[in-house]
Amino acid sequence: MSQPPRLKRRAEFLAVAGKGAKAPMPGLVLQFMPRDDDAPFRVGFTVTKKVGNAVVRNRTKRRLREAVRLALDPDIERGFDMVVIGRDKTAARPFTDLIEDVRKALARARRNAATASKPSVTASVTAGAEPNAEAGRA
Repeated sequence: MSQPPRLKRRAEFLAVAGKGAKAPMPGLVLQFMPRDDDAPFRVGFTVTKKVGNAVVRNRTKRRLREAVRLALDPDIERGFDMVVIGRDKTAARPFTDLIEDVRKALARARRNAATASKPSVTASVTAGAEPNAEAGRA
């Protein structure tokens, strides 16, 4: 199985962080944003300096890349971008747990994205009631 296409530009990372759903797990944080096309998913990896020195950060990113490669099939999974953020526990976490974290985080992020895209009934009722209330007072 080959590596999935990668997010590389800062703007791509910021778009996922700003518009996407977030799913924190013990070994990682996954940010997920659905796209309108049917292209294979794209993924970006980031690990902050809080995690450790360059050796630890690079090891963490290598482990995350392999976990995503094993957990998701780019030929099947389509139509979304995601950013995987390494945590301080990622480098020491058992690899099988890391793969399971990726699968669970993606399922949770998809649920969060699906509920966020549906407008709530209370929001539409409240939005509709406010202009009428203002008109009645004038």
